[in-house]
Amino acid sequence: MVNCPLCDAAMDVDEEELDEGDALVCEECGASVTVSSVSPLELAAEADEDLEDDEEFDDDFDEDEDEEEEEDEEE
Repeated sequence: MVNCPLCDAAMDVDEEELDEGDALVCEECGASVTVSSVSPLELAAEADEDLEDDEEFDDDFDEDEDEEEEEDEEE
């Protein structure tokens, strides 16, 4: 049994079937993790570039929302 590196939840995986670099998803928090070592079994959280893109999108969305509010006030 191995634990998620982000939320520490127990992950039910077949340790004998895993290879270094395999991708897994934590059932508790939904994090994408990779097998960084098989002996001993260690997992590492994947760098989530999509999250950074989402944050940029959120900023853009907020700006658009502000512009819409200004347009509504002008009318």
